[in-house]
Amino acid sequence: MRPVDAGYIPYTALIDGSVDLSDIARMNDWLDLKADNEARIERWRQDK
Repeated sequence: MRPVDAGYIPYTALIDGSVDLSDIARMNDWLDLKADNEARIERWRQDK
């Protein structure tokens, strides 16, 4: 549901098979990376 919640794909794409598990995994990996980068940037800003 994270890619849907992030607005990357509509919920119907999960149901109708227009995306497969590798697509969802790639989007989840990107969301993890993005969150990690944002947290690092915030820590850096707080240290400055």
